[in-house]
Amino acid sequence: MQLIPYINYPGNAAEAIEFYTQALGGKATELHFYHQFPDMLAQMPEDWQNKVVHATFVADEVKFMLADVIEDETHPCGAPKIEYKGCPIALSLNFTDVAQQQKVFDALAQNARKIIMPLEDTFWGARFGILVDKFGIRWMSNYDYPQKLD
Repeated sequence: MQLIPYINYPGNAAEAIEFYTQALGGKATELHFYHQFPDMLAQMPEDWQNKVVHATFVADEVKFMLADVIEDETHPCGAPKIEYKGCPIALSLNFTDVAQQQKVFDALAQNARKIIMPLEDTFWGARFGILVDKFGIRWMSNYDYPQKLD
C-alpha cells in the first residue's frame, strides 16, 4: 500500500506545478486540463478551460497529485469550502544530504507565507525546519544526522 497526497488548489494548480518543478527538481508526469473533458467542462465556469483537472507530480521519491477544485458545494464539480483554523496536514521531506535539504528549503521558502521554523539542528539529532509555501502548503524538512556507534 502507498499513500499519495492529493492537493486541491483554488485555480492556481498550474502555477504550483511550475513552482514545485523548480523547488523540488521534478515534473508533472501526468497533466490534464478541464477542456480535455467536454462533459466536465460543460459544468465548469468558462474561465476554467485551462485549469488542471488532474496532475501527478514526481521528484525522486516524492510523489503527489493535484487539481484545481471549485470551492462551491452547490456546483456539480465543486467541493465544500473547508473552514478550519490551522493547517491540518503537512508534507514531510526526508533528506539524505544536507546541501540538497538547504537548496529545497530555500526554494520552497521563496515568497513563503510563513517560515515556522528555519532549518536548524535539533535535540533529537536532526536538522529540521518547517514553512508554509506561497500556496498555503505546510512543508516539513528533515535530515537525520548519522548515528554514532559506541
